[in-house]
Amino acid sequence: MHKYVIIAAVLVMASCSVYYANRQEIWDGSSSQQYRRMAPPPDFSQIKDINERKKTFLDYMRQGVINENARIQKERTMLLRLRENYATNSVSSRDIVNAKVLGELYGVELEDNQLSKSWLDKMLLRVDVLPQALVLTQAANESAWGTSRFAKQAKNYFGQWCYRTGCGLVPKERKEGMTHEVAKFASVSESIHRYFMNVNRNRAYRQLRLIRAELREQDIDITTTDAAISMVEGLNKYSERGQDYVQDIQAMIQHNRQYWDN
Repeated sequence: MHKYVIIAAVLVMASCSVYYANRQEIWDGSSSQQYRRMAPPPDFSQIKDINERKKTFLDYMRQGVINENARIQKERTMLLRLRENYATNSVSSRDIVNAKVLGELYGVELEDNQLSKSWLDKMLLRVDVLPQALVLTQAANESAWGTSRFAKQAKNYFGQWCYRTGCGLVPKERKEGMTHEVAKFASVSESIHRYFMNVNRNRAYRQLRLIRAELREQDIDITTTDAAISMVEGLNKYSERGQDYVQDIQAMIQHNRQYWDN
């Protein structure tokens, strides 16, 4: 298990042990990550009007997405500053400490205790924001607009898995011989945070990160609805349904475009 050290007055961060397999991040149930907590969710299943339920769900979840993107943007700003210092041969000992902590958070080990172009390139590929349309659509899809058993009982809105007995809820449709559970989180905020870290670290979603980087290279705003639709192409490993899942998410983004483009 990785152990991350919080370094006061330099960069206050921490993370949890994570392992990956199949379609989702496998989470061991531990967490010391500091993230901004949201208020408890309403009971979305009690909202009978579908349009009202969708709007309420999206308005609620949107704040968590905003919080996560703000956190990531601060980390990316730090990385850009590290890259500038590296380019001008002005890297300080504090820069190295910050690089170590960020590298541990995102699973990219600092090379020989020094910054390098390779390390910076790998990190900048991972440490970046996600468009609201993408995150909110997956949350709506995976949680049935906040009404699923896993959302209501485990605060799990993105289908994250865990493999330690008792770490979550056993899926009723789990196949014989499978041992995974659907991870249980302490808050909706934690579920959103884990999703972001999963997409930004898991090797299964490297294609999404490459698409995002390509859009940046073309000076395209990566927070737009069109950018979200492009990035979904990198989620073909998120579900066993593969490309069918990708097409469903893209169609769902398009269908609910009124919520993203206003």
